[in-house]
Amino acid sequence: MPGIFTLHHLSHFGNLHVCHRGYHARGLLPCRNHRLKRWASGEKSLQINGFDNFKEFVACIVFQSSHTGNFKIGDTLTAGEDLHFKGLPSFSPEMFKYIENADPMKAKQLNKGIEQLMDEGVAQLFTNQFNGRKIIGTVGQLQFEVIQYRLLHEYNAQCRWEPISLYKACWIESDNPQALENFKKRKAQYMALDKEGRDVYLADSGYVLMMAQQDFPDIRFHFTSEF
Repeated sequence: MPGIFTLHHLSHFGNLHVCHRGYHARGLLPCRNHRLKRWASGEKSLQINGFDNFKEFVACIVFQSSHTGNFKIGDTLTAGEDLHFKGLPSFSPEMFKYIENADPMKAKQLNKGIEQLMDEGVAQLFTNQFNGRKIIGTVGQLQFEVIQYRLLHEYNAQCRWEPISLYKACWIESDNPQALENFKKRKAQYMALDKEGRDVYLADSGYVLMMAQQDFPDIRFHFTSEF
């Protein structure tokens, strides 16, 4: 990875797509991922200090990382170039549940665990803008059990699930700002933000979704997060 990692560090990543090889003088360039977050090339957490002046590097896309909190699945690391491309899409989940903290003393651990598990792509997180509650969306019941197990054993946090009746998550956009604002006001109880801060309409039935599409022709409804 230009300016930041050597081949020695590939053990920190479970799955990488190698894009390019080259050479880099230590301390010369910063590193940048496609979310435009920057790291100095000597940052301690990235463990580059103490190596020879020149090391072979690879540019790659992260599919799985043990650097929790720093890198997300789909990040592309470069030597500073601004890359603009669509990321890995998130599809509308099939099942939804509220996630609640079962141990008030472990709120920090729970929030950290949820954030990092969502970054791994275990499930999808939506924050209801009406009541501020967190909603987890999955494609099956097993994912809820996996999340609960990993929160307990990896983050020492306990959660409980509460049911919510939802049909589909729709990412929305419009070229008409006023129409978009009117829609969000009309559907305030069912509006949420995904983990990237994008507007999501949580339709509670197929009929309600169909009527919303008819009543708001200026709103575009997307069933994947990349559009």
